[in-house]
Amino acid sequence: MMMLAAPVIAVALTLLVGAVLFTLLGHDGFGAILEIFVRPLFNPYRWQDLLVKAAPLAIIAIGLAIGFRANVWNIGAEGQYILGGLAGTGIALATLDMAGPWILPLMLVFGILGGMAWAAIPALLRTTLGVNEILSSLMLNYVAIQLLYFLMRGPWMDPEGFNFPQTAMFSADQTLPMVVPGTLIHLGVPLAAAVALTAFAVMARTVTGFQMKVVGLAPKAAAFGGFGAASTVWIALMAGGGLAGFAGILEAAGPFGQMVPQFPTGYGYTAIIVAFLGRLNPLGILLAAMVLALTYVGGESAQTTIGLPAAATGVFQAMMLFFLLATDILVRYRLVSGRAAPAGVPAGKSEGEAAPSGKGKAVAA
Repeated sequence: MMMLAAPVIAVALTLLVGAVLFTLLGHDGFGAILEIFVRPLFNPYRWQDLLVKAAPLAIIAIGLAIGFRANVWNIGAEGQYILGGLAGTGIALATLDMAGPWILPLMLVFGILGGMAWAAIPALLRTTLGVNEILSSLMLNYVAIQLLYFLMRGPWMDPEGFNFPQTAMFSADQTLPMVVPGTLIHLGVPLAAAVALTAFAVMARTVTGFQMKVVGLAPKAAAFGGFGAASTVWIALMAGGGLAGFAGILEAAGPFGQMVPQFPTGYGYTAIIVAFLGRLNPLGILLAAMVLALTYVGGESAQTTIGLPAAATGVFQAMMLFFLLATDILVRYRLVSGRAAPAGVPAGKSEGEAAPSGKGKAVAA
């Protein structure tokens, strides 16, 4: 029960401490909480923006959660998100003069493949050379950003874009349709819900889902059951990379409508918080994505209404992760202090010599 309550406690502590912190810094702290986390919930237009921003966060976080369950730590979702967007954009640029309903699905497929190809690098390094996937996947994020900048300022720059580093705008057949006419809600929003439901079924009802869970909880039992470590790493990173790439092309073909240098938005990093806030459960991740989307939507609003700095969004996200980790520790462990009674005094030693020091320590709950 407390494992489910921990995210709620973490969010509450984030709101309280954030309000106090920004008040001490000379801002309207409690007004910031109201502007970021409350007012967007009562604004119909902001709800549209919330859903649009929550969709990529949820998709990326679901992919990461699959790996995290198996203790495969993919920190490269930001780079995989970029490569997915670039791969799909490559198809869009190659088909600018074409038309047909087949173009957008092809872009989505290549977006998934692009993310998977980028994730295959740390998977290969881990399974063949034993390279830690945390370091390799994280460093590849910066390589992906530099590749994006190179393409935007070189081969893919729009010749009619007045020398701005951006591609040509996508055509109607290359952009996501709006599922609700007259709103911002595009096809990516219901696709995110479909991904969550599919992932939940896979994790709960298939051998692959069972493998990821067992490898994470009991590696020795998993090995005894025939679940290979290498196959687990590949499954985890391919799932994470594919879904991150899928989110990337959905963003490129949705809100952006082209590829630009500002495409990296930090979603790949924020999705890590979303995954843990959602307890690595695909359905819980949908709710957690809405909470983190609030920090983006409300943070943008707070900058103009009460003059809150742009860094406030990152501060709230960091505090949320910190408090979530802290509450998880207190759920799993309890602090023990005081002098414990010795089980017995060895021969030749006094009771004072045999007794523990009495320092506090943490023990498993």
